[in-house]
Amino acid sequence: MEFGIFNAISILPRYRGAHGAAAEHDRLMDEVAFVCAADKAGIKYSWASEHHFLTDYSHLSDSESFLAFCAAKTNNIHIGSGIFNITPPVNHPVRVAEHVAMLDQLSEGRFEFGTGRGSSTTEQRGFGIEDPELTREMVAETLPEIVRMWADTEYSFDGKFFSMPARNVLPKPYTQPHPPLWMAAGSPSTFELAAKLGVGVLCFAFTPPQVLTPLIAKYKEMIQDCTDPVGAYINNNVMITTQMLCMEDGAKARQAFLKADSSYHLSLVFRYLDTFPKPKGIPEWPEVIPAASAEQVEMMISSGSVAVGDPEEVSRAVQVFADTGADQLAFGMLSSSMERDTCVEAVETFGKHVLPVYDKDPVHSTTRQRLEQIAKS
Repeated sequence: MEFGIFNAISILPRYRGAHGAAAEHDRLMDEVAFVCAADKAGIKYSWASEHHFLTDYSHLSDSESFLAFCAAKTNNIHIGSGIFNITPPVNHPVRVAEHVAMLDQLSEGRFEFGTGRGSSTTEQRGFGIEDPELTREMVAETLPEIVRMWADTEYSFDGKFFSMPARNVLPKPYTQPHPPLWMAAGSPSTFELAAKLGVGVLCFAFTPPQVLTPLIAKYKEMIQDCTDPVGAYINNNVMITTQMLCMEDGAKARQAFLKADSSYHLSLVFRYLDTFPKPKGIPEWPEVIPAASAEQVEMMISSGSVAVGDPEEVSRAVQVFADTGADQLAFGMLSSSMERDTCVEAVETFGKHVLPVYDKDPVHSTTRQRLEQIAKS
């Protein structure tokens, strides 16, 4: 099991109230400190979201700049797009190919290319996409073409959603033949599509982790039969994003989690990400999901559905996620009102006590898979 972190620049009411007019800048710099702390702790991946117009939920719209800044401040952690929206009305495919290659060059091969179509009609309609189903076709058209842009010196294309006369798209990637490919997935059909394409999966644990087990098992079964990947090699990886609060003092971790406004953030998920399936019982915005009680938090810790508590308790939760068959567990710790010092302390404690138990290989899984497949070809 490898580990990552997830950046979104969420600015929830409690945090905004404490930081006032500086909240947006402060939260952005909190996220940079989060990435630097994760790098020092031995966490291998940092994933930056891309969202537009989603007040409070995410102010990370220009993730390319954020990722480049973080790359310059770190040494080992892989920086990833979680995701770059590759629908042409939002981002022209050539610009995506250029951004990926430039980030890969600047980080000297530490970039991971996570792709997706967006999950909010607020965003899609803001860019003129009135039919969310069209975004599936857009991604199907653009992803193979982006891979071609990195290989061809005279690239051209005439498609349904974008066209290009013959041009040499520059720069080319630092990583040969290109950075690892990933796809955001939530439904069984998207897990299966990722397996058919030979790309990794990025997903969220909005449900108990065991719910993901059959989806991951199907993905792992299908990707073994992938003979024609969309990229030049197969990235057999599943990442799950959840919360984490690991402290030497388990009671302190519990109190910090209770103050983090996680239920408010989850309410924003179902307010904005309206292409996600909505579980029964989720209230309609502006009503929010009630905050978890201390007793409910204890139940979640006991079941291993949240990685909160002392190192032993967090390690048990990590094992629950490992048992789903996932390859990587990422932590969206600042998708809440958590303060920077609390986040950094938790990352450092996790890196000291829990990470070495599960991640004993200094080489990133994506790097190892790429090099092994290139050597065989």
